[in-house]
Amino acid sequence: MKSFELKSRSSGDPLVVLDLANNHDGSVTHAQEIIASLADSCKGSNFQIAIKFQYRELDTFIHRDFRNRLDLKYVKRFLSTRLDWDDFAHLTQFAKDLGFLTSATPFDEYSVAKVVEHGHDVLKVASASFTDWPLWEAVAATDLPIIASTAGASIEEVDRVVAFLENRQKSFALMHCVAAYPTKDEDLNLNRIDVLRRRYASVPIGYSTHERPDNNQAAGLALAKGAAILERHVGVPTANSPLNDYSSEPATIGYWLQQVESVTKMLGTDASTKVNAAEIAALKGLSRGVYARSDISVGSLIGDQDVYFAIPLQENQVSANDWSKYLETRSIVAIASGDAIRWTDIDFDNRNKQILGAVNAVTELLNQSGVTYPLNSDLELSHHYGLDAFRDYGLAMITVVNREYCKKILIVLPGQQHPEQYHLEKEESFHLLHGALDLWLDDQYTPISPGDVVLIKRGVRHKFSSPNGAVFEEISSTHITSDSFYVDDAINSNSMRKSFVKYWGNAPS
Repeated sequence: MKSFELKSRSSGDPLVVLDLANNHDGSVTHAQEIIASLADSCKGSNFQIAIKFQYRELDTFIHRDFRNRLDLKYVKRFLSTRLDWDDFAHLTQFAKDLGFLTSATPFDEYSVAKVVEHGHDVLKVASASFTDWPLWEAVAATDLPIIASTAGASIEEVDRVVAFLENRQKSFALMHCVAAYPTKDEDLNLNRIDVLRRRYASVPIGYSTHERPDNNQAAGLALAKGAAILERHVGVPTANSPLNDYSSEPATIGYWLQQVESVTKMLGTDASTKVNAAEIAALKGLSRGVYARSDISVGSLIGDQDVYFAIPLQENQVSANDWSKYLETRSIVAIASGDAIRWTDIDFDNRNKQILGAVNAVTELLNQSGVTYPLNSDLELSHHYGLDAFRDYGLAMITVVNREYCKKILIVLPGQQHPEQYHLEKEESFHLLHGALDLWLDDQYTPISPGDVVLIKRGVRHKFSSPNGAVFEEISSTHITSDSFYVDDAINSNSMRKSFVKYWGNAPS
């Protein structure tokens, strides 16, 4: 059973992984000293912190013909720092007893089983093993969340690993990593975090650090780019074994964590996009209130010509921020010239809610239809007899292109009618994509089915409706705003019959 859940950076603070690697020097006592010192240094941190070990079944990981080849760097290092499995089990529990999560990097299949047996919270795959497919098969057979480092991996290789894990429905994260020890500042390539986050949008992305211990900037920059996990090597030097140039001592880790926590506070989380009370109070002093330009009698419709805006904004006063062409306002008391217009003085109808309802209905129908449209398109709502009557009389439109030729996507909601009109300059064709359309051309009824194309010539009166909703293309010569003439002259004289909405939706996937 999974004991830990990987989360994206937007979900909160990062997971911090402190990698002991081989810095224990083959001594359980020294490893405990490092872990205990880290516990002291990490006191007060709000982060989840995992101590990470590296697991190798050395009797098979190193070929028997090379076990005496101490001239080989890694053979010598691994054999000289060897711990047995009981030692690792003991150290894992020791770290857990101090409040840490634990993680382990297995480098062979036998070690994968030991990671599970020892009860680690997270399984880590090293960059050196990133395309080791026999190891991946063993890793994927566990139920543990997986963190995988990507140093040296091409995008094509990362694609294959991501597909492998997603097909098996694994919980996993990717780490941007540079396998240079230590990594020079100019080689950190932190922009790769952006590449990984864009390409694998649903996968948490982290940063595995190999820079020098005195570099406290890189982690903060990684967080600013959305890193969800930070990994750093840790250790304590001894008289016989100096610390390598990319591992941090516990005191350094304590200071580094303080810097990371400071960055997280400055970055905030998704919830931090909400303004706080102090901001509202500060800005309110500069907000303008709505004042009566002249005397307003009871029951009067209050328009732009009846008001002016000035500071200060008084208690319960309508503000300039609230005033909108979508706010239909009528006085319920007499208001003297120069007086503040307060919410208790008016009866109002906020048409924004009506527009939002219309947008939601249009979006739902478009998604049902499967019709795609350009991202960030403006949505044009025609409400010929007012927003109140939009569901009965109206139309939604998306203009795809309007040059010497024009293409629009038109959306008719269930039961909605479009009043009779004609054009003198443009000729158009309707191509039905979804639903059914009832069309009248000069009073002649024509039912339209998906795939049908109907030509509407200049001067031909046309109106249409749909019983269950319809989406169709209008393909025409250039659209000219003044070239729509309605049979009902009340519509022609209604200058408020259209609303344009930005940032209203995306194309269905």
